[in-house]
Amino acid sequence: MSRSSNQTIRLAALAAGLAAIAACAPPPPPPPPPPPPPPPPPAVVIPPRPTPPGGATNSMTIPMVAATGVRQTVNANLTPAQTTWNLRSALNVAALNCQAPKHAMLVDNYAKKLKVHARELSATNRALQSEFRQRYGATYRDVQDSYMTQVYNYFALPPAKDDFCDVAYEVSNEVVTVAPGDLEVFAASALPRIEAVFEDFFRAYEKYRVDLAAWDSQYGPPTVTTTVQGYTNPLDPNVEVEPGETLVGTMPATAPVTAPGEPQAPVDLPPASSQTPVVIATDETGADGEPVVTLPTEGPIFQSGEVVQGADNPGPDDTPDPQS
Repeated sequence: MSRSSNQTIRLAALAAGLAAIAACAPPPPPPPPPPPPPPPPPAVVIPPRPTPPGGATNSMTIPMVAATGVRQTVNANLTPAQTTWNLRSALNVAALNCQAPKHAMLVDNYAKKLKVHARELSATNRALQSEFRQRYGATYRDVQDSYMTQVYNYFALPPAKDDFCDVAYEVSNEVVTVAPGDLEVFAASALPRIEAVFEDFFRAYEKYRVDLAAWDSQYGPPTVTTTVQGYTNPLDPNVEVEPGETLVGTMPATAPVTAPGEPQAPVDLPPASSQTPVVIATDETGADGEPVVTLPTEGPIFQSGEVVQGADNPGPDDTPDPQS
C-alpha cells in the first residue's frame, strides 16, 4: 500500500472519529425566552365629581365679597333700624318656613316677640321709613319694597334652610327674654349669628366651585363659569338708587374665586341682575335637571310690611302706634 493511501485512510478515520465525538456532545442550550410584557398601568380611580352643598344648583349666583372682606348680602352696611327690622324679618320667615317638630315654638316665640316689643318695633318701622324717605323722596316706598323683597327671600334660601331654622329657633328662644327697649341692642348681636349661616353656605359653595374646577381640569371638560353678585343696600351712604328705580341687586358680575372667601374683581361679564333670578324652587329645571334656585334681584314677593303666621299673630302694621 502506498504512502499516499495510508495518509488518506488516516484522515478518513480521524474525520470519522471527530464526527462520532461531535455526535455524542450535548446539544447547545435553547435561546433565552423573550422578556415578559410590561405590567399594565395602574387603574385610574376617578373620584366622584363634586356636587353643590345643600342641594343647590350648580350655577347658583352668590353674593360677592368686597375688597373690605364683607360679603355684600342684604345684611351688609345696615343702619341700626335696618338691623332690628331684618332680625324681625328673619324670625318671621323662620316662623313661616321652619315646620319641623323641633322648631314648633318658633311661631309662639315670634308672636310673643311682636307683643313684648310692639312699641319698639313701631318706632323702628317709623325710623326705617323715615330713612328711606329722606334718601329717596316720594318714591321711597318702591325702593323700600324692593329691598324688603330681597330680605325676606334671602332668609328663605332653600339650601341654607336647615341651619337657618336651627339658629333662628335659638334666637327666638332668647328674644322673648329681652327686656322691652333692649331689642336694638339684642339685634346687633343676634342678626350676625343668623347671617353666619348664610356665610357658611356661601363659603361652602365657593369651595365647591374651586373643587369642581380642579376636578374638571383633571378628569373632565372645562366647567361653565358662574358669576357672583352683591346686594345693594339702598340706605348705604355710598349707594344711590334713582327715583322710580326699584331694582337694588345691582352689583356687577365678577370673576369666579380661586380660593374660598377671597375678594372678587369686576370683569366684563353681563350683570347678574339681568338673569331674572328667583329664590323659591319652581317647576323649571336647569340643564342638569335640578330645580332653578338662586338669589332674587326683583319682584314683589313680600311687601315691606309683613307676612305673618295666621290671622291671630300681629304684624308691625297691626300693632297700635303708641303715638297715634
